[in-house]
Amino acid sequence: MSAEEPQEQEDDEDLRYFVRIGQTDLDGTKSVERSLTEMNGIGHRTARLIAEEAGVDRTDTFGRLDEDVIDEVVELVENYAEEVPDWLNNRQDDFYSGETTHEIGNDLQLTRQHDINRMKMIDSYKGTRHKRGQKVRGQRTKSTGRTEGTIGVNVEEIREEQAEEAAAEEEDEGE
Repeated sequence: MSAEEPQEQEDDEDLRYFVRIGQTDLDGTKSVERSLTEMNGIGHRTARLIAEEAGVDRTDTFGRLDEDVIDEVVELVENYAEEVPDWLNNRQDDFYSGETTHEIGNDLQLTRQHDINRMKMIDSYKGTRHKRGQKVRGQRTKSTGRTEGTIGVNVEEIREEQAEEAAAEEEDEGE
């Protein structure tokens, strides 16, 4: 048993607990595929393709990879849009530039927000639904998605009224 313990300590020294790609810290203790999916814009399919392209087993621990391999993974993530067909990218035919790109991280969140703001500005149907906070993609709204306050018993108000009544009764008894 004592022979295994030093091996574990050596493994922990080689392990990088955080691997930074772009603006995101990825967990180095998880597999390559699992840690890549922590980034916005990268799902399981994209992570699997990146791992295969880098020549890495997708189940390898991400923090144990060599620096060269990690650099190759970073480069593949940044140049993902050029390596795959257009239908695999998440930003096809951009409204302003007409290009097909693959947005990752904060860039993806910003472009989504800009798209929603543009829809609101031009008063499209989807923009109006976004403004009102209602469902946008045709879901039913009869019984779900109700955002107004609930109508029902408010326990706090009842307790306050009971406390006030009890205090009033004590004052009446004291007089």
